[in-house]
Amino acid sequence: MQSSRQPQHAPPRSPIRGPALPIGVAVTAIGVLLSIVPASATDARVESAMPEPGRVLSVPGIEFDAIPVVDPCSEQPVIDAIAAGDDAATVAAFGGGESFRQAVIAGNAPCIALDDPSRVWVVVNKTRPLDPIDFAPASLTPAPLQTTTQSGQVRTDVAAAVGEMAEAAADAGVGQIGVNNGYRSYDLQVRTYATHVRNKGQAGADAASARAGHSEHQTGLALDLVACAPCGAIESFGATPQGAWVAEHAWEYGFIVRYESGETAISGYMPEPWHVRYIGRELAAAYHSGGFHTLEEFFGLPAAPDYPH
Repeated sequence: MQSSRQPQHAPPRSPIRGPALPIGVAVTAIGVLLSIVPASATDARVESAMPEPGRVLSVPGIEFDAIPVVDPCSEQPVIDAIAAGDDAATVAAFGGGESFRQAVIAGNAPCIALDDPSRVWVVVNKTRPLDPIDFAPASLTPAPLQTTTQSGQVRTDVAAAVGEMAEAAADAGVGQIGVNNGYRSYDLQVRTYATHVRNKGQAGADAASARAGHSEHQTGLALDLVACAPCGAIESFGATPQGAWVAEHAWEYGFIVRYESGETAISGYMPEPWHVRYIGRELAAAYHSGGFHTLEEFFGLPAAPDYPH
């Protein structure tokens, strides 16, 4: 569920945009700028030089060392949210999805691990296996939708979100959404991948199915959706009214379509309009507004088209 929790007792902000700086550092930096930039250009050039969080301070033709910024992970709201295991509150304490993303990319969030499979921001792909490799979520519950396999469980927060999304789709008149696959254990993924290898060969399997320990389904954060009444195959989902609606609105409920068309060279998988991944509402909103198409790009990570070996 989305949290409305916001940072409290934040330290006063300096005139420099981004996290607060120690006042001595801020004054010194501004003084240096004013001493070397011609007076006629001071206002415009100093304003343009003010850095975003974690960026290097610069003036056209002049470069400065990066100004240290306050670590968001040292702020009490962030500490409390992480200790409570509240992912939504953690992102909110950073100042929202985009601020969270920028802090992670800038290396200014040492308390955030993109390889932690218990967090909604985990990134798992062909080069980023789960740790531990046989990870299983702490709690699972059946998704509140019609299911077409025995793998209909997901994390409790994901179940609530997909239920809301399916209800909104029905209210919009696009039809019923069901679930083909949710959580798959390490052992089940071993069997699933082996079936793909038998049917398609190694290369075909790697384009369509994750090896065990590399699957988003193992986190409990991913779902394969189907259009129901009656329920069809996952492969036909993208061409249905439900599939079109999900592609446009999933982010409003904390989901992204993880494997989009044209992104195989980055994601490593063929397009799967049926495969949605929960990252929470605030991160999904930042993902959508930023025009991103892969989690790798969203978090500034390398492309993962192939397994290392």
